[in-house]
Amino acid sequence: MDGLEKLKLQVANETLGREMKKEITTDNYESVLEEKKLEVAEELGLKEKIESVGWENMTTKEVGKIGGQMGGHISGQMVKKLVSMAEAQMAPVEEEVIDDSKKHLEDKP
Repeated sequence: MDGLEKLKLQVANETLGREMKKEITTDNYESVLEEKKLEVAEELGLKEKIESVGWENMTTKEVGKIGGQMGGHISGQMVKKLVSMAEAQMAPVEEEVIDDSKKHLEDKP
């Protein structure tokens, strides 16, 4: 399992897993997402239509509403984690180095 896959599972557990009181693994990830999509669809009054016509016959707007409700929180948490990881990996830069770089750039024609 690569780093991105681990991050995806970690965020899924921190968001959906906590909310749904389930541990999310690589084996159940897709089924948990499907369960959550249907839960959101039901909240939006779209579950019966999905069951009668199937996902492939839903409008982009309808599917977008479901994805927006699901993805907003999950994606936001994923971005926060990625930014946090990037910041942690960045080497601290001394103020003097920053000042020297600024001066060097200001001196250029």
